[in-house]
Amino acid sequence: MELNSNITAVITGGASGLGEATARKLASMGVNIGLMDLNVEKGEALAKELGGAFAKVDVTSDDDVTAGFATLRAANGQERLLINCAGTGDAVKTASRDRKTGDIKPHSMSRFQRILDINLSGTFRCIAQSAAGMMTLDPINGERGAIVNTASAAAEDGQVGQAAYSASKAGIVGMTLPIARDLSRELIRVNTILPGIFDTPLLAAAPEQVKAALGAMVPHPSRLGVPEEFASLAIEMCRNGYFNGEDVRLDGAIRMAPK
Repeated sequence: MELNSNITAVITGGASGLGEATARKLASMGVNIGLMDLNVEKGEALAKELGGAFAKVDVTSDDDVTAGFATLRAANGQERLLINCAGTGDAVKTASRDRKTGDIKPHSMSRFQRILDINLSGTFRCIAQSAAGMMTLDPINGERGAIVNTASAAAEDGQVGQAAYSASKAGIVGMTLPIARDLSRELIRVNTILPGIFDTPLLAAAPEQVKAALGAMVPHPSRLGVPEEFASLAIEMCRNGYFNGEDVRLDGAIRMAPK
């Protein structure tokens, strides 16, 4: 797909981090940008800077997602690209023992479900609604649209305390191929990126020595990934018409240790 001013993109979690970098790269190519995020201040500021549109959206809500797409489509027209970057994490063991009291407790199911609701169900909710919109479009050079999802290296080698997070990201990986097959007759491609350790707002509060130690774990290059590298792969997945149904690690060859 040729990326230019005839194309509209929606980026969830687009106000910062991986989503922001991808939005900036797409905008530099002339693509019309629509951002979905919970952070109104950052989202509106970035949308204004990029000449795009913003909608406050909670991806766990059908009504929010529906209204968000309606708002962005009213401003920019029907999107041909969807980049799913909205997500969150948590760190809780399946069952744990209090170091001071010895009390034993199981993982909170409400916390487990929350991570699934945001990362997995939220991603699918946005895919389903965006794909339905894309299906109304006429094809351009044999394509109606392209969707890029964000999973994680934790989908394949999750660490201690990442049961919920890994399950949610593995679910995104697991649904990529069947969704690509579902949408193949509609000329819509679907791919997923599995980032390793990236320098995003999730790590913003970490001390520099912690970031350096994390970067040193990466075989090559021995550093944290930068959001622009994620954006580069997302752009290629959108641009390359034969890229479909794939789950691609972007991690400097790291395989995560247990902790």
